Amino acid sequence: MAEGFWRHFGAPAWDVFSAGLEPKGVHPLAVRAMREIGIEIGAQTSDSLDEYIDEAFDLVVTVCGNADARCPSLPNVANKEHWPFDDPAGAVGDDERRMALFRRVRDAIGERIRARLD
Repeated sequence: MAEGFWRHFGAPAWDVFSAGLEPKGVHPLAVRAMREIGIEIGAQTSDSLDEYIDEAFDLVVTVCGNADARCPSLPNVANKEHWPFDDPAGAVGDDERRMALFRRVRDAIGERIRARLD
């Protein structure tokens, strides 16, 4: 979701990449939550951080609670920020309850990215 927001609000000034420690694909409920607000992320990929380990970045943002502590040292990063959002992929309950968490996290991520880009 963060990649989708950053692409939506930051283009064309930002080149945006997204990677995870344990990539599992783009969650279908994340796709659904973002579609609700008119941002399409269904074609995004779930890449491994290993693919970017030697790349140079102006900014790296970690977005899940434990990602900051588990993220390996990236040698070519100018700035690193940690935004500890809940991981909605761990939501339990029926579809509507899980969607409620995806929406809450989606909205929080969107607000944070808009504020960061202003």
